[in-house]
Amino acid sequence: MASTRRLAAILAADIVGYSRLMGLDEAGTVQAVREHRVAADPLIAQHDGRIFKTTGDGVLIEFASVVGAVECALALQQMAAERNAAVAGDRRMEWRIGVHLGDVLIEGDDILGDGVNIAARLEGIAEPNGICISEDAFRQVRGKVEVEFADLGEQSLKNIARPLRAYRVGLSATAPQPISAPATLPLPDKPSIAVLPFANMSSDPEQEFFADGIADDVITALSHYPSLFVIAAQLVEAETGKHTWAGRYDRDLADIFAVQDEITEAVTTAVAPAIADAELRRALRKSPGSLDAWATYQRGLWHLGKATADDYELAKTFFRRAIDLDSNFPDGYCGLATVKIRAASTFRAGSVAEAQSSAERLAHTAVALDGNNAFAHSCLCFALFARGDHRGAVAEADQALALSPNLAAGYFQRGTALIYSGRPQEGLRDLQMSLKLEPRGPNLAISLHHVAVGQYFSRAYEKAVEAAEASVRSFPEYPSPYRWLAAAFGQLGCLEAAGEALGKAKAIARPPFLRQRTPWYRPEDRAHFLEGLRKAGWSE
Repeated sequence: MASTRRLAAILAADIVGYSRLMGLDEAGTVQAVREHRVAADPLIAQHDGRIFKTTGDGVLIEFASVVGAVECALALQQMAAERNAAVAGDRRMEWRIGVHLGDVLIEGDDILGDGVNIAARLEGIAEPNGICISEDAFRQVRGKVEVEFADLGEQSLKNIARPLRAYRVGLSATAPQPISAPATLPLPDKPSIAVLPFANMSSDPEQEFFADGIADDVITALSHYPSLFVIAAQLVEAETGKHTWAGRYDRDLADIFAVQDEITEAVTTAVAPAIADAELRRALRKSPGSLDAWATYQRGLWHLGKATADDYELAKTFFRRAIDLDSNFPDGYCGLATVKIRAASTFRAGSVAEAQSSAERLAHTAVALDGNNAFAHSCLCFALFARGDHRGAVAEADQALALSPNLAAGYFQRGTALIYSGRPQEGLRDLQMSLKLEPRGPNLAISLHHVAVGQYFSRAYEKAVEAAEASVRSFPEYPSPYRWLAAAFGQLGCLEAAGEALGKAKAIARPPFLRQRTPWYRPEDRAHFLEGLRKAGWSE
């Protein structure tokens, strides 16, 4: 077949987070894509476009005119916005579009060459619901399309030899607007991540789309973490140049979406705790006088994770200071709410009822400051749990996980509420997920303790012993697990071991050894606990 060359305007489009949508609802996603394309066909025809290639979530279209291509791109995004208006946020079909004018190779009905590749790479750097065009395309449409353009500067595009200047296209304007100069934006006061495209290390160039899809899914997953600012994978700590995380995957692509989900989950599960740990170390390196609100909060988390009476008091100090430094910082309020309840309930630092009431006010403040902050909702879950409102607590944790599906704190708080509400097996599953997502976080001591409680309430006493022993090995000054270790040994009839655990619990705990029933205990669960303690040799 003879090949010919010509100049053509190429439009490349794909769906953001397509594999995630397929994972949520495969049949529904396929149907939604089909409906979008049916709605798009008249718009493409109206602007004299011709579809020459489609993939599962993407399309390549040829236009004789760049003006037609850009106007069609604007029309397609407007159509998508209208169709998405009544759709839940996590189910929306959000398109990214790239447009380039370049020399292409024609082979029958197919079009090949750098002209196509550049359009596809421009689509890859476009924002969700956005359009990105090359400088060659921009020169043809400036002053001819009533829309605003923003100069993105020189862009190094994957597998394209030379950097190209790119422009972001606005969706509407009443008259042609001047070009916006690229601006250097200040970084937010939290860790920032740039996710670069994954490298396709196979010899098959057709797998490029798979590597790009993984990067897109990783960006989407990481953007749900409230403590991270995602700029778009190689992750590097900016101050030191030290790699925070890197990995390599070699998988059979027989089930492409399962592999993509596996890698996305593995990356995000590894990255978020690694960054949190790096931020914590960075905060500890700073002198107290140079701490900003974020670093001060990190210092508070470090003391919170130690789970001792003295560290809890220091954590309060740092969280209060974080609030003083920035009264609009939700996480500072969350940290203070959490440590107040833990200090009162575990180390008798004041009234539990007063601590709970104060914590609930702080948590509501955090939610009011940022209703989309998943961590704030998980904190409110904890405050409601401490009041004994298990149903309300689970609802807040559900909200947190809807906002941030991989939030360890969300699983931890929901798991805790479920365990104490008579659903220990469900709670244990959530706690295990929390420990998987955050194996070394500020909730570790309490997580290990609540695993022991969940096993005890499930009457799996041997597993309760294993969990309580793991907790006291890691946190020997934390008194609560010793009580449950004694109760579990008591239920098993291991009286010598039960007595030893009971003695350690009495030596560490501040008097009284046990409070009256706290609100989060159901009467039957407390009776079950006291039964084990009595078998261990405890008397009121």
